[in-house]
Amino acid sequence: MEIHKILGGKVSVFRREDSKKWQCAASIKGRQYRQSSKQESLAAAKDVAEDWYMELLNMDRFGELNAGKTFREAAKIFESEYELITIGRRSPKWVEGHKARLRLHLLPFLGAKGVKAITSGVGQNYRAHRMTKPEDWPEEGAEGYKPWTPPAQNTLHNEVVTLSMVLKTAQRHGWLDHVPDLSDPYRRQSKVEHRPWFTPKEYKRFYEATRHNAAYPKVVRFKWQAEQLHDYVLIMANTGLRPDEVKRLEYRDVEIVDDEHTGETILEIEVRGKRGVGFCKSMPGAVRPFKRMLKRNNPEQTDRLFTTDFKKMLNGILLKLDLKFDRNGKARTAYSLRHSYICFRLLEGADIYQVAKNCRTSVEMIEKHYAAHLKDMIDTRLVNVRRVRGVKVFDVD
Repeated sequence: MEIHKILGGKVSVFRREDSKKWQCAASIKGRQYRQSSKQESLAAAKDVAEDWYMELLNMDRFGELNAGKTFREAAKIFESEYELITIGRRSPKWVEGHKARLRLHLLPFLGAKGVKAITSGVGQNYRAHRMTKPEDWPEEGAEGYKPWTPPAQNTLHNEVVTLSMVLKTAQRHGWLDHVPDLSDPYRRQSKVEHRPWFTPKEYKRFYEATRHNAAYPKVVRFKWQAEQLHDYVLIMANTGLRPDEVKRLEYRDVEIVDDEHTGETILEIEVRGKRGVGFCKSMPGAVRPFKRMLKRNNPEQTDRLFTTDFKKMLNGILLKLDLKFDRNGKARTAYSLRHSYICFRLLEGADIYQVAKNCRTSVEMIEKHYAAHLKDMIDTRLVNVRRVRGVKVFDVD
């Protein structure tokens, strides 16, 4: 390892054999600090190391440097705890998302900082840092150049959520008295938009297209998949199940019954999804597709109804029908069939509480994302009320 001393030996600039970039190291009051210079040039690395050391001295002067445990230490505890405690409740991809946000963005900016020194102002500084183009960003024409774009608001929001969760970990371990307010002080109230769904006419075009595709597939060997897709669309739109719930559905979870309230034949479904185990009663339109699947597949009770999400085939049909995007430019997916089910039920005058219960969601969510955008949810008998004018009432002795 190549090492160079600067500032009278107070700071070391070194480079590991397997790395092109120089690192900085210094000791203040018996505590070691390290930081990457992100530079391949030794001269540039020395300049960065000097600035970094002066910043450490300045932080030490104001009592920010040795403010108890560092953010890096809290993040390490958070990573180990979160992964173990959420096994079976959070997907591995979600857990890895927190780790990636810490490794790529939060630790380089806050790693050496004491958790007690992270205030609301520091959180705002982090937002400004992420929205600013890095000084070492490659110039146009340089090798590996690509245009710089600021992170999306949702990306930045997720990073602040991870930051908040690390600070809550520090608070639980007694390293921090309280978690600062990390909310965006300049954020406007976001516009609530409806979820992308199919209008009744669009849905009819869609299922007729999947039915035609099932009867006359472009590639004969994919006929079974095309038939499965058609039944998938009908079952989704007549049950309001989430795609992940349908994916977990086994034949033993579905029962054909005669409903005592309506006298119609429906499916009673035991649902396993993100809300745990719940129940769903389908519309009559889900019965025939399910019977076709029983006949087609001759399944065991533990077999799953659908072993794939039909993403490629579904997108192909949507694009062909020019239905992939709604009028607001939002992409329709399999989830749009659930959104359509909820909207169809509301348009038919179904009780919003019962719809929420059958879909394993809340009335608030339905009112916010569905009911507010459906014209038929406005009762003109209650809105267009007119007071009768010109009628006077006199007391008569």
